[in-house]
Amino acid sequence: MSNPEGSAMASGSAIPGTIDIDAGILDRMIEIRRHLHRNPELSNQEAGTQSYLRQMLAGQGIADIRDVAGFGLAVDIVGTGKPSNRKVAIRVDIDALPIDEESGVDYASINPGVMHACGHDAHASMGFAVAAHLHQSRDSFGGTVRLIFQPAEEDEPSGGKRVVEEGLLDDIDAAICVHVDPYTPTGKIAVSSGPYTLACDTFDVVVTGSAAHAAKPYEGIDAIAVACSMVGELQKIVSREIDPYDPLVISVTGINGGNAYNVIAGKVTLKGTIRSGSDATRERAWRRVHAILEAIATAHGASVQVDIHKGEPGVVNDVEMTELIVASAKACIGPDNVLNTPGWTVADDFGYYSEKRPSVYFRLGIRNEAAGSVFPLHHARFRVDEAALKVGAATLVSAATAFLSAGAP
Repeated sequence: MSNPEGSAMASGSAIPGTIDIDAGILDRMIEIRRHLHRNPELSNQEAGTQSYLRQMLAGQGIADIRDVAGFGLAVDIVGTGKPSNRKVAIRVDIDALPIDEESGVDYASINPGVMHACGHDAHASMGFAVAAHLHQSRDSFGGTVRLIFQPAEEDEPSGGKRVVEEGLLDDIDAAICVHVDPYTPTGKIAVSSGPYTLACDTFDVVVTGSAAHAAKPYEGIDAIAVACSMVGELQKIVSREIDPYDPLVISVTGINGGNAYNVIAGKVTLKGTIRSGSDATRERAWRRVHAILEAIATAHGASVQVDIHKGEPGVVNDVEMTELIVASAKACIGPDNVLNTPGWTVADDFGYYSEKRPSVYFRLGIRNEAAGSVFPLHHARFRVDEAALKVGAATLVSAATAFLSAGAP
């Protein structure tokens, strides 16, 4: 590792122009994306995905492919050109979501209830294209690019946290990550420096009342009624207690209780997520969730157990790494196609990377009405405009090789 605590990018480093990735690699990239889309696997279950990607990488002559973070892979592409002692990591995630697909594409999921509705199949296939291209052109650069095909971005235990715990960033100078963006038009890149995604925590709540006959609710304590009050009051933390310019999202995403038409439910469970943009707001949200739920339970004569589980931190984009992506994307697709766009309210465990090393997380536009790519992330009809993938792969290659060249003697 050359300079982990210092400047992420030396000023004046050369940015390559248009990156010419072999047409055969680009075709294989689309083939891989469609295979992964057809065969999605949930977080921490990506054995088939891991095996398939290893096979595809080995088919390009890439050796020393190692298992990481459970069902992930890592491979180092070492340049043999002008010497550089720099190392940069590129993270692509590979897991899918528990969603029944309704996209209508010919290569839709064959695994019931599992779908690549967040574009991780696209990320993994771009990672393949970057690895294949860099391996093929390794005499044109020096230094090392570490491709990390990371599992379990969507669920715990987090693959990103495991990557850091396993030391995969210990000898790395900086890290880069791309995410498809259905809100930005195809052919454009969006990025800005500073906080770029929100921290993500989850909560589980058990409300305990007292069961009773449905015709005599006054003889019990209706846990469903108590839980409904809780759902409504939680929203007031965001709407009435937090500055609108201070990001916070609290969403109840599950409620379960009762199993008969004629019985007042004595127990209800709730679950949800807290997304926050700062440590202070994160801590305040935790306190207020506890306080509000406990007060509502007491007011109704019920009891409540609240468990909040701390998740990934927010991604913070390093200023110089952001400048690197901007310069690289401008060289690849032109200045008009590079947008200075604020962060979004999604969470990503790439936050563990940005805590450890100077990092940048940028968004690849995939919105294209003609291709049906108009639905949001995590939607059953989500689609990726595959024409965008070559833009993402080229930008990753350009940024990685420019970063390495900055460390050349």
